[in-house]
Amino acid sequence: MLDHVSITVSNIRVAEPFYDAVMAALAVTKMSSGEAWISYGERCDADHPDLTYLLIRPGPVPEAAYGRHWCFKAQLREQVDTFWRAGLAAGGSDDGAPGLRPEYHPHYYGAFLRDPDGNRIEAVCHRRSA
Repeated sequence: MLDHVSITVSNIRVAEPFYDAVMAALAVTKMSSGEAWISYGERCDADHPDLTYLLIRPGPVPEAAYGRHWCFKAQLREQVDTFWRAGLAAGGSDDGAPGLRPEYHPHYYGAFLRDPDGNRIEAVCHRRSA
């Protein structure tokens, strides 16, 4: 459904290790970085319309940052676990340990973190367990 997403952070150098860790846990490639951006995933084009792109950029973080929420798909439950551990090790804070969330559906396996600016970042695997 999403083509691309931009997340604003107050300090891109503080955010970079966090997003490097959680994106790597989900097997998402870091494409480039500079003083004013970090990019992950791949941009869509006419031959690859199904791709998704994430841009991290610096700027003033709105006061309502705590209410923002982005969820990334994981192919395996183990990736959700790795995402959560990697995010904590890279400066994120716990906002919900990995586990089933049957209130969403019986196989919803997710984990929640807060990035260094308080953005809520989630990973979810919708597959049945093996």
